[in-house]
Amino acid sequence: MPRRKQPTTATQNKEIPTNRPISLKILGEYLDLSPATISLVLNNAPGVRSIPQETRDRVLAAAKKFDYRPSFYARSLRRNQSFSVGVLVPELSDGYSTLVMSGIEEILIEEGYFYLAASHRRKSDLIEEYPRMLMDRSVEGFIAIDTALQHSLPIPVVAIANHRKIEGVTNISLDHRRAAELTLRHLYQLGHRHIAFMRGQTFSSDSDDRWRSLVAAAKELGIEIHPELTFQLQLNISSPELGYPVVQQLLHQKRPFTALVCFNDFAAIGAIRAFRDHNIRVPEDVSVVGFDDIQGAAFHNPSLTTIRQPLNSMGQTAARLLLQRIRGLKDYPEQVAIVPELIIRESTLPPNPRTLPRHG
Repeated sequence: MPRRKQPTTATQNKEIPTNRPISLKILGEYLDLSPATISLVLNNAPGVRSIPQETRDRVLAAAKKFDYRPSFYARSLRRNQSFSVGVLVPELSDGYSTLVMSGIEEILIEEGYFYLAASHRRKSDLIEEYPRMLMDRSVEGFIAIDTALQHSLPIPVVAIANHRKIEGVTNISLDHRRAAELTLRHLYQLGHRHIAFMRGQTFSSDSDDRWRSLVAAAKELGIEIHPELTFQLQLNISSPELGYPVVQQLLHQKRPFTALVCFNDFAAIGAIRAFRDHNIRVPEDVSVVGFDDIQGAAFHNPSLTTIRQPLNSMGQTAARLLLQRIRGLKDYPEQVAIVPELIIRESTLPPNPRTLPRHG
């Protein structure tokens, strides 16, 4: 029996086998051009303008026709680049990280970079292991979001909400002193003197700096911080449930207060729900201030007075700095301070004399 020929596609009096992937060499034979010429065109490399436009058009048309794509790995090896970075984050689904990563994505997409994200859930062993795993995958740098880095890494790192000075790490952080001043001055000017506070979880990178800033701002304004009105967040979650038990503890103290400063917007939303469940109105009976200005803060009922961190912009800044460092920027900053903004909405009012001196 005669041997059956392999199927082929005939064009321009030449045939390309369709039973195997199209290589640069096969495409060159089909077009009667050198692989080097085709590579210059497909990668839009320096020197491509020396190639006639008609030739460039032929190469692009043939590549489209046969669905040819340059080998990413081969190109990476030639340039010693992977065009990818690693992103370390406590949890992918929380509002803070989502907004930061949206800014990171915008810049990386513009620059032709890809990212690999690892959610470590604040587990120290994963914070240590994930960078090694990502470097094994040839990432060129890291962006760490609210991640407690312990030491330097052999590739460029930009950290958001990291408060430790580590060699080789550029820190992008909010001016928490300014945020504290904006928060407490707003409440002070409304007439609040009996203010309750939430302290952030011990594992959060921002907790200590934010609390120290609140204490300093309160001292300047003459606001006394009572231990009975100060509560430490415990739950490791990113949902309104975070703030609900704090209000239950606060009301149990039966101590006068007219306002509550929350660690973040999730906790503030949970606190408002807890107040309502105890027939306490926000803001008529008690004012509540959040932190971050997550996407849902403006649409909550009541809409949330909060400190806005420009999270999307912080992500963009981190991505730009990282790419600059990857591309050889030598004089990079060790610290980038971000200016906060007070967003006044419906959850704060002057204190209601009828609700004093106690809630509960």
